[in-house]
Amino acid sequence: MKSYRKELHFHLPSRRGLVNITQDVQNAVGESGIKEGMVLVNAMNITASVFINDDESGLHQDYEKWLEGLAPEKPYSQYRHNGYEDNADAHLKRTVMGRETVVAVTEGRLDFGTWEQIFYYEFDGKRDKRVLVKIIGE
Repeated sequence: MKSYRKELHFHLPSRRGLVNITQDVQNAVGESGIKEGMVLVNAMNITASVFINDDESGLHQDYEKWLEGLAPEKPYSQYRHNGYEDNADAHLKRTVMGRETVVAVTEGRLDFGTWEQIFYYEFDGKRDKRVLVKIIGE
């Protein structure tokens, strides 16, 4: 069995943002040479998420509205965590959206269902962040 590791780097200019990273992950699969296996994609920061869903702008807006309803950014004083930083909402949003996703690799391609795409969701941007892509297989 072979393994391959790659990091994707992000520095979003806004506090929150959604990035479709499907092609980046597929490129890593191609670089790995692995034809049959699994790929793990995980956010390497506690205030960001990686997940799979549809790449539809209305849905992206729905995420933002829904997450702000669950864990509004402001007022910062509503959170005990906010003292040194003002990102308690980002930690909570990450918990809801998840840390990572795993996708099967079949014949050298991500083996998705209809409409599935991989997303990086930043909840506390304006600084350097990383995503790990780890591929194992043959």
